[in-house]
Amino acid sequence: MEHARAITLYQPLLTSIAFKIVGSLQDAEDIVQDTFLKWLTIDQQKIENTKAYLVKAVTNNALNHIKRFKINMTSISLGDKNTEFPDLVQEPRISKFDFDNEISEALHILNKKLEPLEKAVFVMREFFNVEYEELQEVFDKKAAHCRKLVSRSKAKLAEEKKKLSKDVSSVRFIENFKNACQFGNLSHLISELKKEISEKLS
Repeated sequence: MEHARAITLYQPLLTSIAFKIVGSLQDAEDIVQDTFLKWLTIDQQKIENTKAYLVKAVTNNALNHIKRFKINMTSISLGDKNTEFPDLVQEPRISKFDFDNEISEALHILNKKLEPLEKAVFVMREFFNVEYEELQEVFDKKAAHCRKLVSRSKAKLAEEKKKLSKDVSSVRFIENFKNACQFGNLSHLISELKKEISEKLS
C-alpha cells in the first residue's frame, strides 16, 4: 500500500483511538503524526499488516503520553508548593482514561453478558482491531462465524446494562485486558479467553 494512501485511509481511525486515550484532540493529532513519521522510516516489507501495526503503535504512543503526563504532574506536586501549574494541568486527560472506573465497569458487563467465545472474538476484534482472518487462526473458527459472533455480541451489549458483581474470572479477564492494552502483549489475554471457552464446553 502506498504511504499517502495508507495515511489518508487510517488517519481518522488512529486519531480517534489516540483521542479516546489522551482526551485532547491536539495531542491525539500530534501522536498520530509522530507515529506516521516513525512508520515511514521503517522497512515496509517487515510489516505484514499495516493497519494492525499503526493501531498498536498509536495505542502504545498514547499510553506512553499518559505515563509521561502522570510523571510530570507528580514532579510538579512534589516540588515547590507555590509553583503555578501550567494550562496543561487543566486538561481533563487522566479522567478520560480511567480504567478503574469507566472501562473496568464496562468490562465487567461485557464479561457477564457474553459467552466465552463471543467475548473472545469481540474483544480481539473491537478492542485490538485483529482481522477476522487472524481470528480464524487464533480460535479455529471461520471468519464468517467470527463476524456473526461480533454482531451477536454487539446486540447483547446494546441491551439495558445491569450492575454486576465481580467474580474471579471477571477480575482475571480485566487484569489481562489491562496488561494487553498497556504492554501490547496479547498472549496472556488470549490464553485466558481460550481457557474460559474450554471451561464452558467441558
